Amino acid sequence: MVSINEDVYDVVVVGSGGGLVGAYVAASRGLRTLVIEKTDRVGGTTAYSGAGLWFPGSAPLRRAGVDDGVEGSRKYLRTIVDDPSREKRQDAYLRAGAQLIDELEENEWFRSFVYAPVPEYYADVPGASPAGHTIFPPEIPAAELGEHARLVREPVSMERWGVDQGPVLNGGRALIGRALAAFLETGNGTLKLDTALESLIVEDGRVVGVNAVSEGEPVRIRASRGVILAAGGFERDADLRRKHQPPLTGEWSHGAPGNTGDALLAGMAIGAATDLLDEAWLVPGLVWPDGLPVFHTGTRGGIWVNAAGERFMNETRPYDQAGHEILRLHRTTGVSHIPAHWIIDQRQLDRDSFGGPADEPVRPEWFESGALKRADTLEEVAKLIDVPLDTLRATVEEFNGYSQTGVDERFHRGESPWDQIAHHVLGFPALPALNYPAPPTPDWPNPLLLPLDTPPYYVATILPADIGTKGGLKTDENARVLRPDGSPIEGLYASGNTMAAMSGRVYPGAGAPIGSSLAFSYLAVLDIAGAKD
Repeated sequence: MVSINEDVYDVVVVGSGGGLVGAYVAASRGLRTLVIEKTDRVGGTTAYSGAGLWFPGSAPLRRAGVDDGVEGSRKYLRTIVDDPSREKRQDAYLRAGAQLIDELEENEWFRSFVYAPVPEYYADVPGASPAGHTIFPPEIPAAELGEHARLVREPVSMERWGVDQGPVLNGGRALIGRALAAFLETGNGTLKLDTALESLIVEDGRVVGVNAVSEGEPVRIRASRGVILAAGGFERDADLRRKHQPPLTGEWSHGAPGNTGDALLAGMAIGAATDLLDEAWLVPGLVWPDGLPVFHTGTRGGIWVNAAGERFMNETRPYDQAGHEILRLHRTTGVSHIPAHWIIDQRQLDRDSFGGPADEPVRPEWFESGALKRADTLEEVAKLIDVPLDTLRATVEEFNGYSQTGVDERFHRGESPWDQIAHHVLGFPALPALNYPAPPTPDWPNPLLLPLDTPPYYVATILPADIGTKGGLKTDENARVLRPDGSPIEGLYASGNTMAAMSGRVYPGAGAPIGSSLAFSYLAVLDIAGAKD
C-alpha cells in the first residue's frame, strides 16, 4: 500500500463498501485517492451481502440473452416510485450501471459478472421482468487475493457463529476483495483502516477535506478534488433510529457494526439537506438461537400470526414489502405484530427441516435456546404465544381450506414470480442466498400452501429487521450533496445508504441497494474527474 502518512489527496472516500469501487474508478483515472474505513476490515454491509447489482441493460444480461435494454426498467421505476423529483436520479442510475460494468470488466480483477434470474419485486407493474436484471460478481479464492484477503470483513456466519466459509470468497466478499486488489494496484490508491470521520473541512463554501481520528490520533486530510461519503447508513445508532424510526433501535439490524451515521451527521453539520430518514431496507428477521434475527428471504410453509392470533400477510412476499408491512400493521392497527409468530407443523418440518439444509435434522440448539418451541396441540400453541385460541383455530382452518384448493384467497401466497422462484416451483435456479434443495412435490395443489394439520406444531419468532437505513443526504443525478435550497455543496458527494435512495420508499429488485452504492459512487467520480479535465 502507498504510505498512509500523506495528508493531501485528490479524492477522499469515506467508507469501504460499495464506495471502494468508486475509489478504484478514481484511482484508475490517475487521481490520488484515499479510502478511510472506521473499522479494521473493509467491506461494510456490502461484504455481508450476496452482492447482487440491479443493473438493467448491462453486458452480463446481454451475454445471458436477457437483452431488453433499460426502457422497460425506466417505466417500471417511474411507476413504482411515482415521484418526479427522483426521475433524473433514476435515469442517471440506469445509465451508470451498464457503463460501470463495462469499465470494470476491462480490469482482470473484476473479470466477468454473471447473471442469475431473480424476479423484480412488483410483478404486476408495467416493465417488471420475471427474469429480473440482477447480476453478481464471480467468486474468488482467497489465495488469489493474497494478503488483501485478510482485510475483507468476515461473513455474518463467521462473525456471529464462528462458522468458517472456507478458502473462497463469494458474494459481497468477492466484490470487495476484487475491488480492494484493483484499487491498490493502480498505484494511486491508499487505504487507512481504524480511521473514523469526525467532520468535514469547508473553505469558502466548498468541502476540501475531512477531520478524522486514525488509530486514536486526530488527523486532517485534504481532498483537492472531492470527498465521497459512502459510509453506509445510521442503522446501528440507537438514538437516531428512535428519533426517526420508532420502535426500531437498530439492535435487529443486519448493517455493519460501524454504521452509526457519522457521514450523515457530518453532512448535516455543514447544511446538507436530508430525505427519507424514516425509511430503511426492511426485511423479516427470523430469530436464531443466539437471540438475534437473521434476514429471512421467504417462507416455504406455515403461517405468521400477530398478537391476536390472526394471519396478516403473504408470508412469502418480497422481503422489503414484508418488513414494511409488519411495521405498518404494528403502528396502525392497535394489534402488536412485533414479534410475529411463525407456526409450522411436523409435515412441514419433515419436508424442509428448519434453520439449515432441508436434508439435515434441526440442530439441538434451536430447541435448547427456545428459538423453536414445540407444542402438541393448537391449544398449547395459543398458550405458548398468548393468543386467543378461537381466533387461532379459525385462522388455521381458513388456511387449511386454501391448502385444499391451492389458492390463498386472502393473501395470494404462491402466485407471484418471486414466490415461485424463491421456492423452485417454476424450475428456476435457487437464489444465491438460498442453498436449499428444491422441496419434493407434495400431494397438494400448491407446494407453498401445505396444510397445518399434522401435530406436533412448532413456533418461531419473526421480527422487523433491516439491511440498512435508506434515508440520508439529498443528492442530485451526479451524486452531489445538496442544500435545502437545491444548490450543490461544492466538493461533496454521497452514495449508497449515506444518500437518500433514488428509489424512494420502494425496493425495485434484488441488487438495488448495492447497485445504488456502486452507480452513484461512479457518477461522483465522473463528476470529479470531469470538473477540471
